[in-house]
Amino acid sequence: MMPSPTELIIILAIVLLIFGGKRLKNIGSDIGGAIKGFKSSMKETEKNEKDDTIEAQVEAADEKPDKKK
Repeated sequence: MMPSPTELIIILAIVLLIFGGKRLKNIGSDIGGAIKGFKSSMKETEKNEKDDTIEAQVEAADEKPDKKK
């Protein structure tokens, strides 16, 4: 069940009174920085996985069975 817009405004006012505007701004920027760091680490992980897959394919192609006569 979603709260109505009036309830959201009341909740926001209470939070603003408890934490204050400056502290809420700091919390918001900290959360934003954490999200950016998480996204960049996810992209880095995906890139490393792709590199590992390509490296494994190259190694598999280099390993040719020896033909003995």
